[in-house]
Amino acid sequence: MKRIILSVAVCTTLLFSACTSYKNVPYVMNSDSLQNVVRAMELYDAKIMPKDLLTITVNTTDPKVSAPYNLTVQSNAAVALSSSSVTTQAALQQYLVSNEGTIDFPGLGELHVAGLTKNECERMLKQKLKTFIDEDMVVNVRMPNFKISVVGEVNRPGQFTVTNEKINIFEALAQAGDMTIYGLRDNVKVLREDANGVRQYHNLNLNDANVIFSPYYQLQQNDIVIVTPNKTKAKNSDVGTSTSLWFSATSILVSLASLLYNILK
Repeated sequence: MKRIILSVAVCTTLLFSACTSYKNVPYVMNSDSLQNVVRAMELYDAKIMPKDLLTITVNTTDPKVSAPYNLTVQSNAAVALSSSSVTTQAALQQYLVSNEGTIDFPGLGELHVAGLTKNECERMLKQKLKTFIDEDMVVNVRMPNFKISVVGEVNRPGQFTVTNEKINIFEALAQAGDMTIYGLRDNVKVLREDANGVRQYHNLNLNDANVIFSPYYQLQQNDIVIVTPNKTKAKNSDVGTSTSLWFSATSILVSLASLLYNILK
């Protein structure tokens, strides 16, 4: 009878333990509670930061009018090909945003662009170019170096280029092959640096559906997502390290004992 009671107690403990662990695994568990929530959210538009690379194109009906504002750079490969019968097209010059948040744009001089969204930068350039271009124009600003990094308890940690300049925390984890089962889903850290060089950590609870309203849900360029391991992984790591040290120490002691035995016999 005692054995039966003990078995039931052990099974009950394991069952509750399993249920508790499961609660920490699924993403956005309370998403049903948000079905009736109405909240206006602006579409994300990336902000320009110091050290960003910008590709800026100005298009008009007459290409000669916009040509002075579309600086090009010709690579060595393009020069070699141009000497043959193959037609080549030079790449657009990229603008590196300075530490002060400025770029030097042809015809307009030094412009402060850090802190502006892409749309705001495009509108500013259009407004300033109206002095020189007397027709409707299309200005396009792109960030070819929009990158984020994902490290820690994920299957494929690394740095990822985002071609459409928009990525949220779940898309970033998908790029990294999703979290391992040991990742803490209720405490994912995002390291972000603002335009003034100030770095801040922010914690996201991916078990909570309200995470979509966090200002850190949409990642910015150069954000670093850090997935820390849970206690189980940390303990396993400690056990593995301790075991390796124990075997190393034992091996050294056995070698010393063998050496002393051979000397003293």
